[in-house]
Amino acid sequence: AELVMATDPDADRIGIAVKDTSGEWTLLNGNQSACLIINYMLTAWKNAGKLNGNQYIVKTVVTSYLIDEIAESYSVDCFNTLTGFKYIGELMTNFEGEKEFIAGGEESYGYLIGEHVRDKDAVVSAVIIAEMAAYYKDNGSSLYEALLEMYVDFGIYQEKLISITKKGKSGAEEILEMMKNFRENPPASLGGSDVVIIKDYKSAKEKNVKTGEVSQIDLPSSNVLQFITEDGAIISARPSGTEPKIKFYCSVNDTIATVHEYPFVQKKLMDKIDQIMEELS
Repeated sequence: AELVMATDPDADRIGIAVKDTSGEWTLLNGNQSACLIINYMLTAWKNAGKLNGNQYIVKTVVTSYLIDEIAESYSVDCFNTLTGFKYIGELMTNFEGEKEFIAGGEESYGYLIGEHVRDKDAVVSAVIIAEMAAYYKDNGSSLYEALLEMYVDFGIYQEKLISITKKGKSGAEEILEMMKNFRENPPASLGGSDVVIIKDYKSAKEKNVKTGEVSQIDLPSSNVLQFITEDGAIISARPSGTEPKIKFYCSVNDTIATVHEYPFVQKKLMDKIDQIMEELS
């Protein structure tokens, strides 16, 4: 076997494992799978001559911004929504008859390819992932090697989700207090780089820390904060809507010239995420 796929019981999320260059099994996270799917679909649409500037993809604000880079390289619009596939479905409905949806997804292993439904769909995703694996194998490559080549083309984006559980009434109050403190005393720097943009999705305001300029975020109000640093790191803080948790989504990035640099740069990025989380706590 070269590919393992598993869905949850209602088949809306899918996880995959692939063999790396040394033949060892490795689990791909939800961001990596989403990037592979969207890059593959955009390449297929381009090769078929179907891209005409009227297509788009959708992701959530806490899903890898590598997807934005990939979409831009194909001159395809990439829209960011709040967390939850209902927002992706709502955007698709709004664009119905105007723009053509290619694919969308979120970091929590939910993807949608095509317009047949308005929710994450692991069935069609499994078909496309299998097709991708076959395509790359036929071309002397693999899903893992395609991932590394994508990093060479667009940059490595390393993401990590850290959840902190705070149980009970006191825990819920503590989470609210943490968010309040982040708003009133935002970090000046994270991971050795100045915070330059603060996005507060609750007030729907984006502030440029350097210039003081404030702009509007065109999304519904949600208790989410994002800190963006000068070197491109994005740290999102969001209380869970279903569990007594506060979630931190960390995304850092760098460039590599060859796939051989990947292990070293990946370790450097993981160390940076650890540093950022230490600073936030």
